[in-house]
Amino acid sequence: MPSTLAAPSPSGAHPRTGAPRDPEHRSRLFRDLGPNWYASVMGTGIVATAAAGLPAHIPGLRTAATVVWALAAVWLVVLSAAWAVHWTRHRERARAHAGHPVMAHFWGAPAMALLTVGAGTLALGSDWIGPHTALAVAAALWSAGTVLGLVTWVWIPYRAMTDHRVSDDSAFGGWLMPVVPPMVSAATGAALVPHLAAGQARLTLLLACYAMFGMSLIASLVIIPQIWGRLVRHKTGPAAMVPTLWIVLGPLGQSVTAANLLGHAAPTALPRPYATGAEVFGYLYGVPTWGFAMMWLALAAALTLRTARNGLPFTLTWWSFTFPLGTCVTGTSALALRLHSAAFQGAALVLYAGLVTAWALVAVRTVRAGVRGTLFLPPVPAPRA
Repeated sequence: MPSTLAAPSPSGAHPRTGAPRDPEHRSRLFRDLGPNWYASVMGTGIVATAAAGLPAHIPGLRTAATVVWALAAVWLVVLSAAWAVHWTRHRERARAHAGHPVMAHFWGAPAMALLTVGAGTLALGSDWIGPHTALAVAAALWSAGTVLGLVTWVWIPYRAMTDHRVSDDSAFGGWLMPVVPPMVSAATGAALVPHLAAGQARLTLLLACYAMFGMSLIASLVIIPQIWGRLVRHKTGPAAMVPTLWIVLGPLGQSVTAANLLGHAAPTALPRPYATGAEVFGYLYGVPTWGFAMMWLALAAALTLRTARNGLPFTLTWWSFTFPLGTCVTGTSALALRLHSAAFQGAALVLYAGLVTAWALVAVRTVRAGVRGTLFLPPVPAPRA
């Protein structure tokens, strides 16, 4: 399994800073711009949306969260423009990403980036752009992200089953990336349900969200044991891939969020007793799954610290410290609001503090490495069978 998503090379770079030293080299920065870059949009956007759902009022937090949402939205536009250049100038390289056994799985990131920014638009953007515009933008981003996420759910696992060279120790957290977007659609779609006309429109969207909840959850339940088995039999592997262990938190935290948000929206579309059952399901599913997520959080943190003692090189995989942790914040907040639990409220605040700290660290390191040009390098070659 490749040790990193980008193999450092001194070619065309300043010998001390690593920064591009000629215009021709700068023009090649778009050549290997992979879908993994969209994880930075996800990680930034979740800082904003998680703040909007916290079960506590903190003066100034909403304004700060709205600024972060705007930053994520602008970065989404800039990154998408850069990716358009990448696809225009380097189409063969862009297509090759889907054939790479590591990079291919990060095709799930663009869909989740759209969904995350869309959720922030509805929750926070209305303060700046008005509720009607915010709803229209959120609906458009949700629709685009959902369609793209459903495509990647089928396309990337299909490629892995037919084309990728995979060994017994290949399973890693990134395998979850293409199958998690439908869960994000389920969680963020819950906020759109009340905005549809009462009747079949609301019912259809709610049922679609529950169906996507199941698609993502069952696929995750297939993949997570493979990651566990690889860790037990083959240990953590290359240091640069250790941060991807945090991705396991993504489907766990997001499913807790989705179960409770959909349960909250259910009474607007379902008759009783089904609406009541949906609300109860949020609690009965959410608390046990939250418990496993906290166990995995402790395990991932311990393995990361162990690896860091021997050196943890910075790559874009560090963004795995942000969005998955953010889903734990939103899931914990949903449980706190649903159950009026002081314990979950405190846990949500602690987790959010950790999220902000992780995001600040990773964002600074990303900017620094981006200025040096070390993040604009090609993925390592696929392993030989």
